[in-house]
Amino acid sequence: MSVLTRDRDLPVVSRSGMAALDYSPRGPSRARILVVEDETDIADLVRHALERDGHGPVEVVTTGDEALRSAIDWRPDLIVLDLNLPVLSGFDVCRILRARPGTSSIPIVILTARAAETDRVSGLDLGADDFITKPFSLRELTARVRAVLRRARAEVEPPSAVYEGPLLRADFEGVAISVAGRPVDLTRREFDLLRCLVENRNRVLTRGRLLERVWGHDRPVEDRSVDVHMGRLRAKLGPAAVQIETVIGIGYRFTDQ
Repeated sequence: MSVLTRDRDLPVVSRSGMAALDYSPRGPSRARILVVEDETDIADLVRHALERDGHGPVEVVTTGDEALRSAIDWRPDLIVLDLNLPVLSGFDVCRILRARPGTSSIPIVILTARAAETDRVSGLDLGADDFITKPFSLRELTARVRAVLRRARAEVEPPSAVYEGPLLRADFEGVAISVAGRPVDLTRREFDLLRCLVENRNRVLTRGRLLERVWGHDRPVEDRSVDVHMGRLRAKLGPAAVQIETVIGIGYRFTDQ
């Protein structure tokens, strides 16, 4: 089975037909992107799709150790990372990059044939910003890359202490939460959960990541505790609770929409 699905804007082509496509820049801003993929045909298609979307330069490497060297020396703005790699796995690459101060903030989009829930959770827990499974759409890949880059660039500025949404207003410094103008009383844990979700809005947070950030590393707390507290938080937020989405089998996401 092909690892690509067909797109109107980004058709699946053979390597010999790539030169006929128009790869003139269309994206709002350029980014240096490192593609880590050991299958040459897939790597070429991904590179050309990213260049067509306005990014560049786009560098391709095929092994985990090359990925580490390139990330450290070249400092890309984003990495598209396969998991099944020679020498070092994508999980190892992600873990090492996140542990190094110089590379810890580089956005990582995992692109892999490993579609098991445990793989998705492990990748996100290690710090990946998005997880795409093969077969995949080039159009979706470029859209997700743009979204991750937008989030990364927005995070250069410190998060605002006040969130203003359609119904929800959260003043985290003033410890004041209201929905449709009416104050809402939250427990300390519910408040911390909401703050964590809002400050990472539009990004999936696994239950493990929420436990780590809200409960701390050393607390013997089960994943079920996150679901229980999330249910209570949603009940108190009333109509504004629709902004907290459940990502089945993984965790939660706070969305602006």
